[in-house]
Amino acid sequence: MENQVTGVKYEEEHIVNSRGVKLFACRWLPENSEPKALIFLCHGYAMECSISMKGCATRLVKAGYEVHGIDCEGHGKSSGLLGLISNFDDLVDDLSEHFTNVSERRENKRKMRILMGESMGGAMVLRLHRKKPEYWDGAVLVAPMCKIADEMRPSPLVVKILSSLARVIPTWKLTPTPDIIDLAFRDPIIRKEVRTNPYTYKGRPRLQTSYQLYTVSMDLEKRLKEVTLPFIVLHGEEDKVTDPSVSKLLHESSPSVDKTFKLYPGMWHSLSYGELSENLDTVFSDVVNWLDDRIFSANAKLEEQQKLDNDQNALKLKLK
Repeated sequence: MENQVTGVKYEEEHIVNSRGVKLFACRWLPENSEPKALIFLCHGYAMECSISMKGCATRLVKAGYEVHGIDCEGHGKSSGLLGLISNFDDLVDDLSEHFTNVSERRENKRKMRILMGESMGGAMVLRLHRKKPEYWDGAVLVAPMCKIADEMRPSPLVVKILSSLARVIPTWKLTPTPDIIDLAFRDPIIRKEVRTNPYTYKGRPRLQTSYQLYTVSMDLEKRLKEVTLPFIVLHGEEDKVTDPSVSKLLHESSPSVDKTFKLYPGMWHSLSYGELSENLDTVFSDVVNWLDDRIFSANAKLEEQQKLDNDQNALKLKLK
């Protein structure tokens, strides 16, 4: 199988969501060791999991984690018109249902649950957290779509016109935006891979898709104070797709007691896939160190609680 990497076990399946839509899902896990935790990947707009997120998943598995991905409706190998997002909340519901089902399997119930998303996937992570505020143990937010960068944002007049047209001709590819592939991926080899990947969407954004992404980003920007889970947010300083200043604002506004912000000078939008190899090493080193620190802290707390329970049980026996 083309996805096979030494030391990494890869599996894929198709599932059917509550609306009867067939969705592609996959997972990567260590072949010979028990995973430290579960990581759930949320891909970006027009992207998919099994090919473009393979490198990200492989790095995380080699660091000891089990990784799960799913192609959203209208993306990748899932059903639906390619590039169409009719309702963003439906996609969030699909991810929530699948990721929760995986987490609740008997072998996974004691494992920590970490969400990770890039760009639109970062918006997905924040919406998943809002849906179940106490369920997820942490989040890795890579250039999250909390605000579309000014270079990509249509004028207010154009937004108004497009919003009206989206109700009439939602699937038409009329949104006037620059080529997102040229803006998002710094490595020219990766730009070529994205363009030749049959499962990525390369056309102009469909009207309803643009309307959904615009309204979601506006909503998230207004509700940064609702992000309460432990998180790390990473952003390239030269990002021309999503706004790095809003990631900084997320870090400042969130009431979370465990939050980290990394801003990378000279880096572009796609930090988990489209950067130069030496920059990818830097980003994933920061991500894995952050993950390992949370696992270490959680295990230390568990050991402390077990010791306390043992001491209390011993005292009860002594008093008898």
